[in-house]
Amino acid sequence: MFKTPVFSAAPTTPHSGLSRRHLLLAALPLAGAGLIAPRLVRAATGTAVEVWKDPSCGCCHDWIAHMEANGFSFTIHDTGNNAVRTRLGLPQKLGSCHTALVGGYLIEGHVPASDVRALLQQKPKALGLTVPGMPVGSPGMDGAVYGNRRDPYDVLLVARDGGTRIFKSYNQKASS
Repeated sequence: MFKTPVFSAAPTTPHSGLSRRHLLLAALPLAGAGLIAPRLVRAATGTAVEVWKDPSCGCCHDWIAHMEANGFSFTIHDTGNNAVRTRLGLPQKLGSCHTALVGGYLIEGHVPASDVRALLQQKPKALGLTVPGMPVGSPGMDGAVYGNRRDPYDVLLVARDGGTRIFKSYNQKASS
């Protein structure tokens, strides 16, 4: 005999034996994820940076972490920074251990995130920014592993013809 279903305040489903209340309680974590997910998406969609570096370089990893902490997101290539540097026209004497592109600008070496932000806001007609070499105290070359030492260094704005001028100077006294 066929029975007409009777719906109560908390009917059960024919196959699962779960009440509407149980289904709603099971769905709550998913609803919460919908509230959290937009924040995760925003964090993952920071200012895009593409970087070329050596796969075993710890200071490159530390610079990337510094940049990510300041709202940048990365596509990472573990080879080819010399080739990219040459292709983009950066003189070798201005090189460092990693080469990046952001907003149409080249970023070479341990440039602080605040200077990259300033570059993107100012939009100068230039190739980009560089911190030649690997000065201790620059982002990625800092912290306890370096004895918290801070050597003076300059962030250089590189013109399209390879000329440079100081973009920002970090000339605090070198510590030992």
